[in-house]
Amino acid sequence: MFEGMTEAAAREQILASVREYTVAYKMPKKWAPGERIGYAGRVFDDDEVCSLVDSSLDFWLTAGRYTEEFEQEFGRYLGVPFVAVTNSGSSANLLAFSALTAQELGERAIKPGDEVITVAAGFPTTVAPIIQFGAVPVFVDVTIPQYNIDVTMLEGAFSERTKAVMVAHTLGNPFDVRAVKEFCDRHGLWLVEDTCDALGSDIRKGDSMRKAGTIGDIGTASFYPAHHMTMGEGGAVFTSDPLLSRLIRSFRDWGRDCVCTGGQDNRCGHRFDGQYGELPYGYDHKYVYSHFGYNLKITDMQAAIGCAQLRKLPRFVEARRRNWRMLRELLADCSDKLILPEPLEGSDPSWFGFVLTCAEGIHAADVTRRVEGLGVQTRRLFAGNLVRHPCFDPIRGSDAYRVIGELAETDRIMNDTFWLGVYPGMDEDMIAYMADAVRKAVS
Repeated sequence: MFEGMTEAAAREQILASVREYTVAYKMPKKWAPGERIGYAGRVFDDDEVCSLVDSSLDFWLTAGRYTEEFEQEFGRYLGVPFVAVTNSGSSANLLAFSALTAQELGERAIKPGDEVITVAAGFPTTVAPIIQFGAVPVFVDVTIPQYNIDVTMLEGAFSERTKAVMVAHTLGNPFDVRAVKEFCDRHGLWLVEDTCDALGSDIRKGDSMRKAGTIGDIGTASFYPAHHMTMGEGGAVFTSDPLLSRLIRSFRDWGRDCVCTGGQDNRCGHRFDGQYGELPYGYDHKYVYSHFGYNLKITDMQAAIGCAQLRKLPRFVEARRRNWRMLRELLADCSDKLILPEPLEGSDPSWFGFVLTCAEGIHAADVTRRVEGLGVQTRRLFAGNLVRHPCFDPIRGSDAYRVIGELAETDRIMNDTFWLGVYPGMDEDMIAYMADAVRKAVS
């Protein structure tokens, strides 16, 4: 088949066939009434499939040329100089927190027993690294209808052991990062922004708009199929701080001291002339370990998909905004039965979902059962109240965590809140059907 062809020509022929196959067999069909509407889904075309196959033909498998391209282009999109891709958003949170425990940070390093302010109304892997390390999460309440950290509770949560604030932007709606950053700066705290559900959200800071995740010290992202863009599994950690960037990469890459990429040797020019710890002088720098790290890298095939998805991300974000606005308009007449969501003032969210809280006398379990019965998928707001889950049973009542106040709004979210999807694969007919299903369910 390829006799007499150069490798480049053969590859071009293969990719042309892949493109034809994808267009013929893998493109999504238009939704028809009676079909189930999911809360999320992959949105892709022949670009992603061709990138995946192109990477597979290299058979490099681990991080390579596509990974480097993605890190550079993603950093350019966010406006930050340092990006490290990883195998999931949960790993991104683990790496962000781990970097803040490094001895290179001196007195600012988080140590076991130190406190990190966060919220219980969210996804558990924003909190899990804190507890797993032996630090103490300090839970404050959130507000409705923004579903983000109540910044008025920050001072009451602060103690002499507080070292950081680590919270997520909920369902695309940014938390009041300006107020949180001011609090952190005043007390010398780290700020980690989990943007796994808010990639592309814009926040006004001064005279300009900044991407969510770029105002704090470290930001994280997820590329799970349900999220704003996908690699299948994947995530990223990003920062403007060169020391934090080096620490993040070390923890991601086994904890090693060397910054060489896979297949690269002696980038620093001093591979065999350093003194590290109690090792003999000149010990191979590629096998010097400064931290107890992990292997949380991605494959180049994942990054290849990510490169194609990243080019589509701006229009994905606009589609999510359009779908959210349409739902908001269609459900405006339900405001006596449902609390409708509100964006942070001065922000333009990249919405992950459309979140609703039932008014008094309306039961969320009944509403979601009816909506699901009409063929529309719903989701609860993740953990609802994380401290009420079985994972807290072994430490319940101990000093392994602190709760500030009653977490009344967090409990209300646990009992009364659910959300619908607004992903870019939805069209106006699907949005209208979803709104009608909700209206029927609460009437």
